[in-house]
Amino acid sequence: MLEFKNPAQGVANIVEQLCATSQAARNAANTQRVQDAAEQLGVSVKYVDLIIQFIGASGIPKMDVVGSADPYFVAKLDNQLKYTSSVQARTQSPVWNEIWRVKNVPTSATLSVVVRDKDIGATCDDHIGKFDVSISAGTKEVEIQGPMNMRNRGTFWLKIESSQSGDDPQRIPYMFDGPVHYSSHSSLTAGTLTNLRDTRLYTTWKIYIKGVQQIFGDTVQPWNREHKAAQAIFQGPTSIAVRSGIQAGHRMLYARTNANGFGVINAADDVFALMRGGAQKGSKSYTHRVKPAVYTYIISTNDDSLRFSETGAAFFVDFASKHALHSNCAENVRYGGEFHPRPVGGWEKFTDDVMDNSVGWEIVFDNNSGTYAPDRELLPKMKEIMELNFPGLNVVVHSHGDAALRESVEACRAYALMKRGVAEHELEPHVLEGEETLCHRVSRK
Repeated sequence: MLEFKNPAQGVANIVEQLCATSQAARNAANTQRVQDAAEQLGVSVKYVDLIIQFIGASGIPKMDVVGSADPYFVAKLDNQLKYTSSVQARTQSPVWNEIWRVKNVPTSATLSVVVRDKDIGATCDDHIGKFDVSISAGTKEVEIQGPMNMRNRGTFWLKIESSQSGDDPQRIPYMFDGPVHYSSHSSLTAGTLTNLRDTRLYTTWKIYIKGVQQIFGDTVQPWNREHKAAQAIFQGPTSIAVRSGIQAGHRMLYARTNANGFGVINAADDVFALMRGGAQKGSKSYTHRVKPAVYTYIISTNDDSLRFSETGAAFFVDFASKHALHSNCAENVRYGGEFHPRPVGGWEKFTDDVMDNSVGWEIVFDNNSGTYAPDRELLPKMKEIMELNFPGLNVVVHSHGDAALRESVEACRAYALMKRGVAEHELEPHVLEGEETLCHRVSRK
């Protein structure tokens, strides 16, 4: 029989140990194990669903001699789930008003928040301070505590709403429940000709999606041991150097700065808004049209985020794997491949004389990744998770090598070439005169 001097802390310890294990340990049998252990302690584990509103802060100190602060924060629930905020530029009184919903949180949980000052170009951002609070409901005004118990690091405001969790036998503790939010990251690869090209070619996207654990469970896609490029990254005496370069590139691509875009995705239209853009052709501008382009994506096992960028982005030049660049050389991902948007009926039947909002749109997902070789049998799960996160989104899935996929991709690229003035070399990673690749920038660090 387990014995603890503090029963409440004993339950918290059990929950923490449970949630530190694999997803399999979070199924109904192990949830019952927590309840049984709690009964032995004479207490019951109570779970709540939380809506946490991070309102803002005041009195944030300047960490640099020149300029103001660029604060952001990282919040964690019992070190099991993490939320990273947007960067508020040049202010000592940031206003975030960002929402974080989490289901099945034990009432003994602690919310820990670390506030940092974004330091552009630095390896590590300045630490402003931190604080811990309980998850009890109500509006909270908290003093930010600096290193070595230093005071006067500002005041943080947040509001917590709490409701009892449903009695779910398949309960998964600390389950992210939205809202689905994104950040866009402008890469540093653009050269002197950037203003002549679509800037979306130099952008990566990270969307924090929900339902990953419920839909994929324990299943991950490990790196493909039969793929030469993957072998160069994960195997052999030179792999450490290869990974080091890719990881340095990843840090640059996904750097959190005050220039990042941030937003919330509520429906399918918001997804297609991310895929709008294009060059000027004659008297027509395609900036606000859905762009016929192919995107490389992965779903990360690290933070359950969907990460992607255009497959033809120039920063892919000289890197062994597009998918490894997005995954930060993770040895496995939840899933990966490519996707492209298309009007219902296909690009071959579309014309620019028709406005985008006059036709239906869909996204085609595949498993085209040599690095991870995702299981084609899991493609229905990609459809399920995309339609869960983006209500109203029509998703079509095809396995790599399917004739229907090849025809759809070719039609997408053909439309870009013939109707949108895209050059052939822009469809695959290519460097124009005056451009600096990400690999070159990494090599200078």
